[in-house]
Amino acid sequence: MAPKHHPTPLSGDLRKALGKELGKARAMTTVLAARSLELRTKGEALIKEADKLLAESWNEKMWADGGPIVPSPTVDQAINGGYSWLQIQCSRCMKDRDVDLAALKHPSTTFTHDLASRLRCRKCAKVGRRPAATLQQLAPRSRQLPED
Repeated sequence: MAPKHHPTPLSGDLRKALGKELGKARAMTTVLAARSLELRTKGEALIKEADKLLAESWNEKMWADGGPIVPSPTVDQAINGGYSWLQIQCSRCMKDRDVDLAALKHPSTTFTHDLASRLRCRKCAKVGRRPAATLQQLAPRSRQLPED
């Protein structure tokens, strides 16, 4: 974008006034930019807190009511809220497993409850069965060490 051109007035007083106003405008840009950055930081912190509360609320509903509660947080909201692990249980062998949401190859706008039909137990898959997983809750970290 080309800089704005302010024609210089012929009168000395008007030139002084124009210079003064341009100086004020330039000073105001730094003040407004700093305020914008401050508000953006506060907003991002509030969104992160809201995503955390949404994940905690969904966990409480899952514990109280059981089953996949609709609506659930999206993958992106869960990760942003600090809950990047999904705890599941195989509906056949009842083995608990943790799934890293950040490592999933699904759009970040996918709802957590939609993952239940897509996640499978590795142990049962080896014997030719592919039962769907049962969602348990979102967690901030894994319960178990990664498998080799």
